[in-house]
Amino acid sequence: MNTVKSNYTRPLDFKQGRVDMSHGSGGRAMAQLITELFTTDFDNEYLTQGNDGALLPPIAGRLVMSCDGHVVSPLFFAGGDIGCLSVHGTINDVAMMGARPLYLAASFILEEGFPLADLKRIVASMANAARLAGVSIVAGDTKVVERGKGDGIFITTTGIGVAREGITLSGDLAHPGDTILLSGAIGDHGMAVLSQRENLTFDAPIVSDTAALHWLVAAMLDSGVKLRVLRDPTRGGLATTLNEIAKQSGVGMMLHESAIAVNPPVEAACEFLGLDPLYIANEGKLVAICAPEDAERLLEVMRAHPLAREAAIIGEVTEDPHGFVQITTKLGGRRIVDWLAGEQLPRIC
Repeated sequence: MNTVKSNYTRPLDFKQGRVDMSHGSGGRAMAQLITELFTTDFDNEYLTQGNDGALLPPIAGRLVMSCDGHVVSPLFFAGGDIGCLSVHGTINDVAMMGARPLYLAASFILEEGFPLADLKRIVASMANAARLAGVSIVAGDTKVVERGKGDGIFITTTGIGVAREGITLSGDLAHPGDTILLSGAIGDHGMAVLSQRENLTFDAPIVSDTAALHWLVAAMLDSGVKLRVLRDPTRGGLATTLNEIAKQSGVGMMLHESAIAVNPPVEAACEFLGLDPLYIANEGKLVAICAPEDAERLLEVMRAHPLAREAAIIGEVTEDPHGFVQITTKLGGRRIVDWLAGEQLPRIC
């Protein structure tokens, strides 16, 4: 017993050490991992309470809660990693409801043998992303599974925020005649992950757009425009997101291909791989639907923010009992942009 005890009083070896089953046992090794890694990096007054849950101060207003699992492969990619992605993804889900994100909880599933150096890098990335976003990671959990029964690390984050008074945003509020706006070029995140996974190289690097969008949303809400819907087009891309909204609202949509920006390296990669950028995941873009009279004002506000300088009006909501999303092509034709069938790019977020 003395030998075992002394093994876990030495500092964790973040250079050569690896996760073992004892790190999820609930004993001394797990306590050491929590203390030397998670508590140190995520340090805040709520997490350091050290209880089974965080006792938070009262929050006035309507609460918004969301949770998201992250299983991206590879774990590290150009422009980000699973750590910052797990923070941005949940913050953005809360923000799309018109809410200010306040707190996150994080749950880790670790595979036996996972390098502690990689774990520390991921946790540091999460801590930095949360700090920059002004959000505290206040609670969490860690489990370890046997070697071969996981895939390194999976992270689930849960977010809580408070919605603005008098603001209601929902996928069922789009009306015929409304304007559809997009905050920037599509497909960067999905193609950044895929190109790294498959060791594909292009003349210009493809970098993920992963980012926290709540400051952009706050500026949009501050403008006083009549926003109906906000959504971040992640898995399934822009096409799937707009089909979801069309179904919820019982409307159709008409998009204009020439208005939808795709960065040249992403466009080239999609052509090479036979993929449609409309279906590629994004992690730092949003779709906004607003009253038509407010569209130009909203566009101006969005373009004034660093995360939406390439914002554009990309279409309009139409009256359509079939709920079709259509697009006018650059060649002057028209086609239906249907739901994504199957999994185009697995393990993207």
